[in-house]
Amino acid sequence: MPSTLILGGARSGKSSHALALGQQYAAAGERVFVATAVRSDEEMSARIDKHRADRGPAWCTVEEPLDLAHVISDQCAADSVIVIDCLTLWLNNLMLHSRDIAEELDALIGATSTAQGKLIIVSNELGLGLVPDTPLGREYRDWHGAMNQRVAAICDSVLFMVAGVPMAVK
Repeated sequence: MPSTLILGGARSGKSSHALALGQQYAAAGERVFVATAVRSDEEMSARIDKHRADRGPAWCTVEEPLDLAHVISDQCAADSVIVIDCLTLWLNNLMLHSRDIAEELDALIGATSTAQGKLIIVSNELGLGLVPDTPLGREYRDWHGAMNQRVAAICDSVLFMVAGVPMAVK
């Protein structure tokens, strides 16, 4: 199962590149887009609807803010491609729901390691900025860095997006 992790800053082109790769990978197979964003307000709902419309009918959208391991296990068949966008919001959702992050991350790693289809995972790179000034912010940043490292370790390739340009890291 080829897997790719795409990292980068906000608005760096991560999602667009993930979808372009997904189009290449899924010649005749199913395309599944797993959205981790939550419709928390009117602006976010409009943003989610726009992204769904931009993807078009070729992509089946699964909105799953918490249980990514389950979605990967259920949806990642040998002839499919799954784009998960994004782990940054997923981690936020886990923390907001007081989930056991270590346990959830272990489940994600297990599901990703055994997935049969092609998997493209999007995550932000937060470690290049300022140190957060609150304990919760630092905890989030630390979990995020650990999460990205673990996912990168099991993915076949890792890309870093800068101004819409992918750079191969692994």
